[in-house]
Amino acid sequence: MTPARLRALRLRHHRLSAPARTLTDAASHMTATQGQEFWGGRLALAARTAGAPTMADVDAAFDRGELVRSWTMRGTLHIVAAGDLAWILSVTGDRMLRSARKRHADLGLDADVMARAERTLVGALRGGDALSRAEAFEALAAGGVDPSGQRGYHILFALSARTILCWGPVVGRPGKTTREQRVVLIDEWIAEHARPADPLVEFFVRYVQSHGPASPADFAWWAGLPVGMARRALDGAGDRVAPVEVGGETLYVSAAPARRNPKAPRAFVLPPFEEYFISYADRTRVCSPELLSAIGPGINGIVRPVIVADGEIVGTWATPKVTDIPGSLPPATLFARDAVSEEDLTAALARYAAFASS
Repeated sequence: MTPARLRALRLRHHRLSAPARTLTDAASHMTATQGQEFWGGRLALAARTAGAPTMADVDAAFDRGELVRSWTMRGTLHIVAAGDLAWILSVTGDRMLRSARKRHADLGLDADVMARAERTLVGALRGGDALSRAEAFEALAAGGVDPSGQRGYHILFALSARTILCWGPVVGRPGKTTREQRVVLIDEWIAEHARPADPLVEFFVRYVQSHGPASPADFAWWAGLPVGMARRALDGAGDRVAPVEVGGETLYVSAAPARRNPKAPRAFVLPPFEEYFISYADRTRVCSPELLSAIGPGINGIVRPVIVADGEIVGTWATPKVTDIPGSLPPATLFARDAVSEEDLTAALARYAAFASS
């Protein structure tokens, strides 16, 4: 398989050149879409959905309970279809909590404090209530739990990893871009939970279907799991995935990838921490090795928004600012002047502007 063929397949697996019918379909297909930058996770789903949905459309899917956001793996916030959250955390939740033990101990978050925090927040939320982060921290303080110094953040993380809380409806800001969500009780907010027969195998198969061609090592990095677990998942996947040889290495693709839309654009502007770039152990298949440092992760952990043309990362663009004029095109920087035509780049930037202007 040539590099160009691999990138074309990745665009299809990622639903960039074969967009999903709805935002929820896109989220379900991607399984977990990185979303610690809330606007970025919403853009990532919109870019994978037919019909040019806006940020307001994504917000509405959160408000309807179709999408939620939580720390699903690697201690990182992801957007998922609501019904998938519980089974994903059944694979990753305990491992995330074990990884956080020392940090929690350093913060004084022992079992007694966590139990009090759980009682306080569950009591505050029971009956269908939803709290912003500030309101949740106020409830903790009123209940005798100090949320300062990242304690509140880690309490929310731990209760989310234990499948108690998640981020649900969006906090409205009339006339302004929405920035945050309200925390809710999973057992009240999510009506139905998917129950795959083998969640680990399902996790691997869904990763390949949404990120292939990819290796078990890629999946292990993405999911925050040992490579041995990834290999066991591959053994259980059977004919749901198919092998392809790339440069002497065996990668895996969906047994039936979505067909490319002939009207799919050539270029995309995609958010920081974009799945098309970040979710692989080996990122050089879509980005020249000498350009990786220009994207990240850098010393501060930031991964910049990227420009993709014909499946290759060819530049970066500026994160939007509060002072940006609605509908204006953000500045872009190409790694090579002829990497993408001005027409295709302008069209990609205009699609972002239309998404954000809502």
